[in-house]
Amino acid sequence: MTNDLEMVERHLLAGDTLRASAVLRYLFDAQPTLSMARIVIRHLERFATGGGRSCRVWLLRSFTVEPIFPLLRAAMLLEGLDLQVRAGDFNAYVQEIVNPRSALYEFDPEVVILAVQTRDLLPALWDLAAGAESYDPSIHVGRAIEHLRAWLSTLRTHSSANIVIFDFAQPLRASNGALDAQSSQGQSASIELLNRQLRDLAATMTGVYILGFDALVARLGRERFYDEKKWLTMRMPIAAQNLWPLARECLRVLLPITGTVRKAVVVDLDNTLWGGVIGEDGPEGIKLGIDYPGAAYLELQKVLLNFHRRGIILAVASKNNPADAMEILEKHPSMLLRPKHFAAMQLNWSAKSQSLRAIAQELKIGTDALVFIDDNPAEREEVRQELPEVLVVEMPKDPMDYAATVRDLPSMERVRIVTEDRDRGRQYAEQRERSSLKAAHQGGLEDYLHSLGMQVRISGLSKSTLARVSQLTQKTNQFNLTTRRYDEASLAAMMQDPNWHIYSCSVLDRFGDNGLVGVAIAHGDGQAWEIDTLLLSCRVIGRTVETAMLWHLVSECCSAGKHVLRGWFLPTSKNQPAADFYRLHGFRRIEDRNGATLWEFNTASGKVEWPSWLTSSPGNAAA
Repeated sequence: MTNDLEMVERHLLAGDTLRASAVLRYLFDAQPTLSMARIVIRHLERFATGGGRSCRVWLLRSFTVEPIFPLLRAAMLLEGLDLQVRAGDFNAYVQEIVNPRSALYEFDPEVVILAVQTRDLLPALWDLAAGAESYDPSIHVGRAIEHLRAWLSTLRTHSSANIVIFDFAQPLRASNGALDAQSSQGQSASIELLNRQLRDLAATMTGVYILGFDALVARLGRERFYDEKKWLTMRMPIAAQNLWPLARECLRVLLPITGTVRKAVVVDLDNTLWGGVIGEDGPEGIKLGIDYPGAAYLELQKVLLNFHRRGIILAVASKNNPADAMEILEKHPSMLLRPKHFAAMQLNWSAKSQSLRAIAQELKIGTDALVFIDDNPAEREEVRQELPEVLVVEMPKDPMDYAATVRDLPSMERVRIVTEDRDRGRQYAEQRERSSLKAAHQGGLEDYLHSLGMQVRISGLSKSTLARVSQLTQKTNQFNLTTRRYDEASLAAMMQDPNWHIYSCSVLDRFGDNGLVGVAIAHGDGQAWEIDTLLLSCRVIGRTVETAMLWHLVSECCSAGKHVLRGWFLPTSKNQPAADFYRLHGFRRIEDRNGATLWEFNTASGKVEWPSWLTSSPGNAAA
């Protein structure tokens, strides 16, 4: 490890934090301990520029969990997010919630985590003794849910933070032993009822999410998870070896909430999706099926298929003859993943890093949105060296562990699925048809755009589109004028303010429904509106949908009696496609500040034309 850390030092001194982070990630993945977390933090904090994203997290708790903080911070730093996490006073969560001047609200967190043990919320149920016939668990569960409802409502009144709640764990052993399983009013059944009602409660509130604490404890084993001696002496119930699993479970919720997730998985084929090498073993010789050893590869395919259903893009990068690989993908009876599941394929003999660049370009996403899965350590190291921003999964030697390794990746998690996620595979297939039409079209660009038959619908933000609009602000990078990120809770609060104007844009064409692909947010200020956000999904860049969105903003601005529309362009390493947007639409640059530019448009003297090849669908507020 000494040599690796020396390499980290060299990269950092050279200003190459990406490569330093790639090495540190490799070390941390291999050894996710508190000592390694402190090494990661020490190295990355020294060279922090202050220009990255940050997130403030406040923990309300009834037990000691501070030891996971360095693990969370290290893991988030490796994802490019500076996590500032604080804990309230021990077991003082109610006082902190109800006091509007508490340290909780002074900290102004973006995420609040509520971690309360079952024994603290429902002590009578936890200590239920045999023979307590007069005890009615359902009454106590109902009271607990009402307490939780009141706490969450109070939190939401004073803060727009996302709220993450640990669900409630079962005891190691039921107080009534075997008798407990015989009754629907028993201890176990009552805690199950509490968790069901908690999930129902969270579903009624914006920006409230459940962390499956009970499932984590069960997965690791209840007897192994707890340390009774530490609980009795320090009120820290969690055994040391389970600190990282608990931190990782928190990451599985924190990463998607903060938009710090990866968009696409690029997977190898030989000895990764199936056992053996197709060019040597042939279709009949590869290992894939329900029996050992092919079952290991089938399990990995099941995980990837589940990713696909969540809206995560799948792609292939394999050193193979295309015809050989396609024969397996199309015809092998045990293949779960077929060509239709992959948005891009690179089947060639090029370096894997080159294939990954080509895939990112085809998908119109950054290479930093990619996850790379390959059984070959040499291929993984080549990608790690050439594309340090890619998340390279360090695969175990035993294929039987492949599925669990990939399934446990926090950056693949989602806490909400919207329609566009479920349709993403179909939409990429339709995009390939559009690209084929464009390549074959003999006319100019305008003729091609007319031939698409695009219909655009621009609507105000609603509860039904809130999740998707938040998702787009969190992960759209290329055509995004300001790259400001908004979670659902923040957008819901903005909806209640008449000075904020939030619009979504959906696009339909001859090949299919692109779904909700654009967001525009403006804020009223005196005689002017300021464009806070204008973004467009990479799927429809270059089709002038952004012009239609600007036309809509100008129309709405005029309808509100305003005559000036302003907007900042805040340059990043990824939003160059949006750099000339204001200039090309008649805006005048009026201010430069630290690389950012402010542009202004006078609605009385200027005009934005609606593109003639776009049809305005019913529902456009300004149609």
